[in-house]
Amino acid sequence: MSTFNRTALINTTYQVLLQHYQPCQPPADRSLFEHLLYACCLENARPEAADDAFAKLQQTFFDWNEVRVTTIRELSEIMASLPAPVAAATRLKRALQHVFETHYSFDIESLKKQNLGKAVKDLQGIRGVTPFIVDYVTQHGLGGHAIPLSASIIDLLTVLGIVTETEARRNRIPGLERAVPKAKGVEFASLLHQFAADFALAPSNAKLRPILLQIDPGVKERLAQRLGKAAEKPPPQRPSRPAAKSRPSPSGAAEEQAGQQQPSSKRSRREPSSASRTSKSKDASADQAAKSDSAPKPSATKQLSKKKPR
Repeated sequence: MSTFNRTALINTTYQVLLQHYQPCQPPADRSLFEHLLYACCLENARPEAADDAFAKLQQTFFDWNEVRVTTIRELSEIMASLPAPVAAATRLKRALQHVFETHYSFDIESLKKQNLGKAVKDLQGIRGVTPFIVDYVTQHGLGGHAIPLSASIIDLLTVLGIVTETEARRNRIPGLERAVPKAKGVEFASLLHQFAADFALAPSNAKLRPILLQIDPGVKERLAQRLGKAAEKPPPQRPSRPAAKSRPSPSGAAEEQAGQQQPSSKRSRREPSSASRTSKSKDASADQAAKSDSAPKPSATKQLSKKKPR
């Protein structure tokens, strides 16, 4: 796409989105560190959902250090208003851990004292941050001119024809900052982000289709391809069950049964049956009784003679 056509399409997108969305501004007193954490929540999400998740984190925990030591599972449950709470919780927890290990506090205001290039490089070095988070903090916290680009925004701009497939894979939009002046950068970024978040949640939404066609009437074909790719995605595969064991043939079953019977017959040869053991025990008791009867018993006189005289 030529630079002229791209710039014209970006300006058309800006003008159309002004008719359907209201720009959102973050609080003026938000610190640089809070911009960083809020961007972890905002990526690919509606601003209302990000506000809700960010507020719940502040209300639920005593301080950010308690958030740092909380599991991702617990954080994602609190941040359930986001479309991808686990991913957002992972970004936030990793960023908290890195800042704490680097500064031994949750304060990165010192980045404002550096030149913009050095500050951006330090932001990029924080574990867990994405290009969207770096650009958001650069725009709102450092006063730089950067348009935050998330995966949902890149996907939307690809459908609109502003970005080619190759540029989308590189996560780059050549000439975007030149097409949008710095004075309008915050407003344009907010409008684009809201539209992209809505499109990511429901690409086939009937309310979004007229907006897409208003920006570019030739979007029909690209939109059909986008919806077709989404429909072609296979559902998640369930774990396969173990194959059922095949039944043995009648001849094989007979052989197996015969094989099982052979050891039992051998055991019967070695070990006498319970009936034979019972009869032998009875014979032994009878012999013992006969011997006791045949033995001479002591006479009564002998028994009396043993008594001592009075």
